Amino acid sequence: MPFLRDFFLTNQVGKGKKILYAGIAIGYFLFPFDIIPDFILGVGLIDDVTVALIILNRIVKEAPVSLREKYSL
Repeated sequence: MPFLRDFFLTNQVGKGKKILYAGIAIGYFLFPFDIIPDFILGVGLIDDVTVALIILNRIVKEAPVSLREKYSL
């Protein structure tokens, strides 16, 4: 998670993008709506992991080149 720490602490990323991605991530996990309910063992967490990976992928794409090079992304 050092990449995420650096992403949210760097001055090279605008405050709007930081707030947007933090809000999406926190909002998704705070609201009880799930595509697949979590009580279905094994399968219920797939949608949560998928959304987390999509958010992380977008953050990596929006990261400055210097940050991506630092972590070889």
